[in-house]
Amino acid sequence: MTAPAPAPRPAHIAMFSIAAHGHVNPSLEVIRELVARGHRVTYAIPESFADKVAATGAEPKVYTSTLPTDDEPEKWGTELIDHIEPFLADAVQSLPQHLKAYEGDQPDLVLHDITAYPAPVLARRWGVPVIQLSPNLVAWEGYEEEVAEPMMAELRQSERGKAYYARYRAWLDENGMADMDPDRLIGRPERCLVLIPKVLQPHADRVNASAYTFVGACQGDRSDEGEWRRPDGLAPTDRVLLISLGSTWTKEPAFYRACVEAFGGLPGWHVVLQIGRQVDPADLGTLPANIEVHRWVPQLSILRQADAFITHAGAGGSQEGLACGVPMVAVPQAVDQFGNADMLQALGVARHLPKEEATAEALRSAVLAIADDPEVTARYAEVTARMADEGGTKQAADLIEVALST
Repeated sequence: MTAPAPAPRPAHIAMFSIAAHGHVNPSLEVIRELVARGHRVTYAIPESFADKVAATGAEPKVYTSTLPTDDEPEKWGTELIDHIEPFLADAVQSLPQHLKAYEGDQPDLVLHDITAYPAPVLARRWGVPVIQLSPNLVAWEGYEEEVAEPMMAELRQSERGKAYYARYRAWLDENGMADMDPDRLIGRPERCLVLIPKVLQPHADRVNASAYTFVGACQGDRSDEGEWRRPDGLAPTDRVLLISLGSTWTKEPAFYRACVEAFGGLPGWHVVLQIGRQVDPADLGTLPANIEVHRWVPQLSILRQADAFITHAGAGGSQEGLACGVPMVAVPQAVDQFGNADMLQALGVARHLPKEEATAEALRSAVLAIADDPEVTARYAEVTARMADEGGTKQAADLIEVALST
């Protein structure tokens, strides 16, 4: 009988991310597990997320970021260059902060979110292994030719685009990474743990398995976020609908009013509507008794009791809906959400309703149709079976420990 492999020695693991729920939340359970296994984990993060990180047992290494926060999505602009310039600018100004914070305290391994450009630079400088933790889809073989190059062609010819790439190239050269293509620093990591179910990945059969491992959602019990309970007076047969546009693209009062119109007073349905911090609840008018409105809700707790979910189809919400087996209506707002909405619809567990078509009538029709569709139940059985082998938090931690021992 083969003896089990010895547990790796306790190590110092450094995680790097930005102040955004969609990039911090997916990593937290992995960090909590690594701490529970005896590792010392430091986590470079802006002050606004320091307490959330500390709750896992990790040590926050607080730095100042210049990136727009979840409360100011309009600062991201409207053009492609507006979305990528801030990450490079933040990397350039934050790298010296990280170097100072880790002076005399260098880690044995670096973990990083896809937004943390300084992390692979630091890992090269320190001569330690580096693993990316991706909270959303990753590049497949052929991605550059099929998606990236057509998308970036015009930008590369523009003055802003040329200046961006020149600055990126100079920054990498200055930091000992002259061999690294700027588009590959984050877009083509040598090792990546993908924190979404593989069923959400486009062209999953063309993803390089030697670089990317899909570990699926790493959710934990989320009890620290609070619990939601069905209100007194709801009949056992009454159904629950959760409506949420996530944490960033939430300044949508007209959409929320359409939801109130669609479901207010609808017999047999209770609605939990999350509106974020950018909309005044008073802007929604008088609320029917079957609708409760909150700026924030313990989403996973509600989904475990929900019968339908109107979502923006962010990576976090999409995988939480999948994990809970909840029929979804996807109303994407930005970035990767459109692709996620298409993937969910292709899986047969959601309807993709474009934002411009999301009238009260369309929302109500979509929810009632999918909530009562027996095919959705059948498709969820198939999806659940496909997700069963993904090891989640434990597998992610195991693979990180493998990297520590090699």
